[in-house]
Amino acid sequence: MEIARRQLGENTRAVHLPPPPDPAQRPVGTPVHRTASFAFGSAAEYAAVLNDQVPGYSYSRIDNPTVDAFARAVAALEGANLSRWPAAQGFASGMAAISGVLMAFLRTGAHVVCSAAVYGGTYSLLHTLLSRFGVETSFVDIADLEAVRAAMRPATRIVYAETIANPTTAVPDLRKLADLAHNTGALLVVDSTLAPPVICRPLEHGADLVIHSATKYIGGHSDVTGGVVTGQIELISQIRSVRVDTGGSLSPDDAFLLRRGLETLPVRVRRQSATASVFAATLARHPAVLRVDYPGLGTHPQHELARRLFDAGPEGVRFGAIVTVTPFGGREAGMAFVDKLRLASVATSLGGTRTLVSHVPSTTHRQLDDRALAAAGIDPGAVRFSIGLEDSEDLISDAYVALESLGRP
Repeated sequence: MEIARRQLGENTRAVHLPPPPDPAQRPVGTPVHRTASFAFGSAAEYAAVLNDQVPGYSYSRIDNPTVDAFARAVAALEGANLSRWPAAQGFASGMAAISGVLMAFLRTGAHVVCSAAVYGGTYSLLHTLLSRFGVETSFVDIADLEAVRAAMRPATRIVYAETIANPTTAVPDLRKLADLAHNTGALLVVDSTLAPPVICRPLEHGADLVIHSATKYIGGHSDVTGGVVTGQIELISQIRSVRVDTGGSLSPDDAFLLRRGLETLPVRVRRQSATASVFAATLARHPAVLRVDYPGLGTHPQHELARRLFDAGPEGVRFGAIVTVTPFGGREAGMAFVDKLRLASVATSLGGTRTLVSHVPSTTHRQLDDRALAAAGIDPGAVRFSIGLEDSEDLISDAYVALESLGRP
C-alpha cells in the first residue's frame, strides 16, 4: 500500500525524490551512471543479479553501465575485422588492467616469457611483486623468436609482448609469437598502448588478450586515468572475477571521458603519427644524436614488419607517435637535453594533445638497474618523445635548439 506523499516527513521527502525520467529518445552523448548502488524490485532479483543468473547491475565496483559502454566501444574497435566482437573489461588504470590479466592466469610455479624492453611498471610487477608469490619470468628480446623459443618451458603460461615496445619501439612478429605461445599451451598477451586500434589490432594477428592503458591515446587529453582489456569472452570472464575481487574498477566519470576520447582517436593518431615520422627522420640527421628509435625509419630493425602489421591511410602507414632520441654523452647528456626543451613538456604519460618528454632511465624505467637497461637495449641517455598535435616545424626547432646546446660529440 502506497503512503501518500503528504504523510511523509520533510527528511524522508528530501531523500526519496522522484526518479529521473527515462527518455524514449536515445541520447546522443553517453549517459553517466554516477551511482554506487542500483535498486531492485525484490530480494529475489537482487540475488539473481549478484549471482550472474540474470543480467543487471547491483554495485559499481562490480559493473556499471557507463563503464560497460566504454569497454564495449573498445571491443568494437579491436574486433573491427573479426567475425564477432571480443569481450572487454574496464579498469581504473593500465597497471590495474595488467595486474588483472596476470593474476587471472598465473599461479605459484607459473612461468612468463616477457619482453626485456617492457614498460617499467610491468617489469616491476613481474620481477618484484609476482616473484614473491612463486611466479618466474624470463625477460628476453621479444623480437628474437629464437630467444623466445629457447625461453619457453612446460610451465610457461603467458608470453607477454608490446606491439611497440616502450621505449625502444621494437616491433615483434605477433603471428609467430602467437604460434609459439599456443604450441606450448600459453596465452599471448599484448600491451598495445603505443599502437591503439587505429594502428594495429593484435587480436587479428593471433593474440589472446590485448591491454591498453586507456590513459594514453584512448583518453587522448591527459585528463583521465583508465585501462581496458579485450579478448575471448571465456578469458575476459576470468579477468572480470579478479577485477571484482581486487577492486580495480573504472569509475563512470572516467569511463565517460575515455569513451568520448575514442570518437576522435583516428583523427588524433593520424596527425600524431605523421608528425612523428617527420620529427624522427629530421632528428636522426643531427650530429649530436647517437640514434633515433622509430618504426617508421627505414633503418629500424623491424621497419618492414611494422609496415605489414600497421594500418595505412592516405597519409601512409601509421607507425605511432613515440620517438626515442638518444644523444651522445650518456645519462648526463640525456637529462640535459630534456632540460633544454621549451615546447615539449617534461611530464609523465603519453598519447595526449601536447608533446611530452621524459628521460627514460630515470623515470618510466627507473625500476630497471643498469644490467636490465642494457638487456632491454635502453641507452642511459635515452629520451622518449610522445608527439602531440603541435606543428612539426615547431617541435623540430625546439629539439634542435636543445641539441645544439649539448655541443658536438
